[in-house]
Amino acid sequence: MLLGLLSALLAALLTGSATVLQAVGARRAAAGPQAGEAAALAGAFRQWPFLLGVGMDMLGFAAELLALERLPLYVVEAALASALAVTAVGAARVLRVRLRRSEWAGVAAVCAGLLVLALTAGRDGDGTGDPAFRLGVLVAAIVLTVAGWAVVHLATARRAPLLGLVAGLQFGVVGVSVRVLPDPRLPDLFGEPSAYAIAVAGLGGFAALTWAMQSGSVTAATAAMVLGETLGPAVVGVLVLGDHTRHDATPLAVAGFAAAVIGALTLARFGDAEQPAPAH
Repeated sequence: MLLGLLSALLAALLTGSATVLQAVGARRAAAGPQAGEAAALAGAFRQWPFLLGVGMDMLGFAAELLALERLPLYVVEAALASALAVTAVGAARVLRVRLRRSEWAGVAAVCAGLLVLALTAGRDGDGTGDPAFRLGVLVAAIVLTVAGWAVVHLATARRAPLLGLVAGLQFGVVGVSVRVLPDPRLPDLFGEPSAYAIAVAGLGGFAALTWAMQSGSVTAATAAMVLGETLGPAVVGVLVLGDHTRHDATPLAVAGFAAAVIGALTLARFGDAEQPAPAH
């Protein structure tokens, strides 16, 4: 339990800090002579803060995998949402972004909610899902990928939040797939639907989030992503996989989960690198 909690918090710390470093690298690249978004993105990969941020993202994912093996899904996903609090505090110090009172309250709510979840969390359930459920997880990843493509090509209004929701649900599918993966050994992975679901949902979620950031409000997209990433896996973990709280602690756990998610939603604008206003 303790190792799982530390891993979840480490994942949040790494991914939240990675966003700040990537923002620093993106700003440096944008200040260069290159023109166009594609050139700026390519330039970002030549900046050491950006590359360090990418590496920290990868380490954060590894810490998330470790946490998913030891904690209920609802605890891990709420902890990952708290990465926005890490980003907000880091942006305030490193990028000189001013936090509003509501955002400081959001940081406090995330911290308080995670503390309550840590105190009330029981053991993760023993369920790994039957073969039909694991196949269903892969089908869900494919359907969500098609849904993201459809939103990009068909939707005009509210495209950013819809794509953010699709991305969040995809990232939630990744968490569920890791949880139900029965055997991580290579020979067995080739025939395991949940292993393919991790790849499909991970790539599909990244694509949907990228499209969302290009389509409209970053804040709306990030808020929708947080909701999809936290609520979906929490429901699956409790109803299907047998996750539970400590005895008689369910109301407190629900309150802690709600506080962490609502606090993260108030920090949604930090889901993307804060960019300075263009000089005139």
